[in-house]
Amino acid sequence: MEKQKMSHFPVWCMALIFTLLSTVVAQAATQMPPFSLESVRDGKIIESDSFNGKVLLLTFFATWCPPCAEEVPILVKLHKELADAGFSVVGLSVDQTGPDSVAKFVKSQEINYPVLLAESRTTQDFGGVYGIPVAFLVNKSGNVVKKYTGYVQHEILERDIRSLLD
Repeated sequence: MEKQKMSHFPVWCMALIFTLLSTVVAQAATQMPPFSLESVRDGKIIESDSFNGKVLLLTFFATWCPPCAEEVPILVKLHKELADAGFSVVGLSVDQTGPDSVAKFVKSQEINYPVLLAESRTTQDFGGVYGIPVAFLVNKSGNVVKKYTGYVQHEILERDIRSLLD
């Protein structure tokens, strides 16, 4: 009788683990918070819904942040290579110096993706941005599926982005 009870233990344990993992995965994808933010290039207001149907990498950064600047060439390359497949990087500047200084940074770094001025509400809506760089990967349905804290290697970003484009 004791052997019979023990034989069900691995099945029961696996079922519990599967249930817990399924719950975590289901909760991991949340709808991207909507935003209306100023573009540093021309001052126009960009709405989040203008990116509907695209895979996005929303990256919070500052012009004075060395790891943020280090990521720029990677982001420029990814945006250039994958834009036609339905992907866009969106830079969200947390600089407090205004659009002119950010626009100079965008020009000097030859940034080819939209760069917007994040507001304090934007950082709050994304769960609080307490360090930079921090990026959020958003699928075509508008769900945030991954958060990256700190500098992220090109290979990791490209793999994750391509998995959502396929």
